[in-house]
Amino acid sequence: MTAFEGHCLCGRLRYQAGAPTLFFAHCHCRWCREAHGAAFVSWVGVAAERFSVTAGEECLKWYQSSEQSRRGFCGHCGTTLFFESCLCPGEMHVTRASLPAVIDREPQLHCFYDQHASWAAVGDSLPRYPSDAEGLAKYRAVKPRD
Repeated sequence: MTAFEGHCLCGRLRYQAGAPTLFFAHCHCRWCREAHGAAFVSWVGVAAERFSVTAGEECLKWYQSSEQSRRGFCGHCGTTLFFESCLCPGEMHVTRASLPAVIDREPQLHCFYDQHASWAAVGDSLPRYPSDAEGLAKYRAVKPRD
């Protein structure tokens, strides 16, 4: 596997994410939950130099969700696909659900689990990290936009 092809719901916005990926994590932070309307969002990290939009760049819209971070989505169908932040330079985070094929790794962990939706049970045995976990310290600076 050298690259993975992803796309939005309508298929107009397409991208390529090159292997190896950096991580595969389920995020339970309230911003991801609210942005996606879901109990959690599964993100795959990709080195920015191995990421490219391959079709429909005119459909790509960005929402500045905090001073440090933005979320990319298809302006035609509304599918949220990307997360990019100055807190993790050199990375593009892509939604696992937008990658239809097998990728080079399985899910590794749940992050911001202390913010999880109380109405959704998580039944796997992956590690669960709270907001104050050492590896998530850089995200403490994030404040949502008004």
